[in-house]
Amino acid sequence: MSVYATLCLLAAIAMLISLINDRIGKFQTTIAITAGALILSLIIVIAGHAGWFALDENAAHFINELNFEDFLLKGILGFLLFAGALGIKLPHLRDQKWEIATLAMGSTLFSTFFIGFALWGLVTLLGIDFDLIYCLLFGALISPTDPIAVLAIVKKMNAPRRISTQIEGESLFNDGFGLVIFVTLYSLAFGGTQPTVMSIGHLFLQEAVGGILYGFLLGQLCHYLIRHTDNHSMELMLTMLVPTSGYVFAELIEVSGPLAMVVAGIIIGNRTRRKGFSEESRQHLDHFWELVDEFLNGVLFLLIGMTMMSFSFHPEDWVLMLAAVPLVLLSRFLSVRTAYVGFHRFRRYNPWSVPILTWGGLRGGLALAMAMSIPAGIMVIPDKGIDVREIILVMTYSVVVFSILIQGSSITPMIRRAKTWEQDNFRNPKR
Repeated sequence: MSVYATLCLLAAIAMLISLINDRIGKFQTTIAITAGALILSLIIVIAGHAGWFALDENAAHFINELNFEDFLLKGILGFLLFAGALGIKLPHLRDQKWEIATLAMGSTLFSTFFIGFALWGLVTLLGIDFDLIYCLLFGALISPTDPIAVLAIVKKMNAPRRISTQIEGESLFNDGFGLVIFVTLYSLAFGGTQPTVMSIGHLFLQEAVGGILYGFLLGQLCHYLIRHTDNHSMELMLTMLVPTSGYVFAELIEVSGPLAMVVAGIIIGNRTRRKGFSEESRQHLDHFWELVDEFLNGVLFLLIGMTMMSFSFHPEDWVLMLAAVPLVLLSRFLSVRTAYVGFHRFRRYNPWSVPILTWGGLRGGLALAMAMSIPAGIMVIPDKGIDVREIILVMTYSVVVFSILIQGSSITPMIRRAKTWEQDNFRNPKR
């Protein structure tokens, strides 16, 4: 089956689950699709093991053939980030700039090392020969919150403005910093080269700062083109240039494509929305990109749910999977709580901010894609065929699935309480 045919089939399954959920379940769409894909995967695996019909091997080949890593990182990621950034209000972002910068950089760094050293202590107690550098690598890929999961689930729940801005802004901007940590540790673990302060600084400037500058220029160029046309359809079509050609060119000049999409999206969603689009385009902009976002999110979260069919599970994997979820949640709480100790010195905050930022710090496809980039064959338990990639993949998968299904579906009561508190005690948000 061709990649195109595979995508068409996945889209059809995702839309079918969405339709059933709309009629019966009434869950948030991405949660319903992920849960539906997990149930479908379990049915296929159980049926295969029972010998009813041998679909499990074919399904695993079907998922591997698509290449999840390339599909997300080099395919739909630009569309999803750009669509999410279009809805970010620049004045709100400015109001929370220091909080977002602290969470995106400081909290990510803290969480990386906390998870890494805690996991290393656990595997040592279990007698698993899993080096510290691999533990830190897992910490690096799982610490940044995933903008796709966050925007798909949390944003639509209408959280209080400051909390919403912090969690959305952090998830959109921590990719650049998280990537530097991940690439540095990756080169230590597999590259055979010793990173230096100079090389790390150069990587950060090239990827993160370069991505922001490139995104600014890309957004300004798109703004200029849109402003100088009166054709409604052309105005909307020009926005497609950003996550297509714009994203590909970012890879060619080796800057952060995700950060570029975020910056360009913020410019077009704010400046161009006010001064560039015609009235008709302004009315249709959000509807157009919401449709693109919903469609691609459906395919992505279906893939996340079905990815389990490509894994091989061992008893050691299950132990580490169960340990990974509370470990990541604890690190998230400590990193956010530590940041808020400093925040409270300058401003008053909703008391539900830390719980919501902790429970709403979702992980998704980006973490899974980074885990899949780890090379196979570096054995940890040779007699069982367990390698570094398998351990990191199954731990990442457990955190991602728990994040989407459990955290995503249970955060609403927290947001409701935060809104009630804000109505009663925080009527002037600028205090």
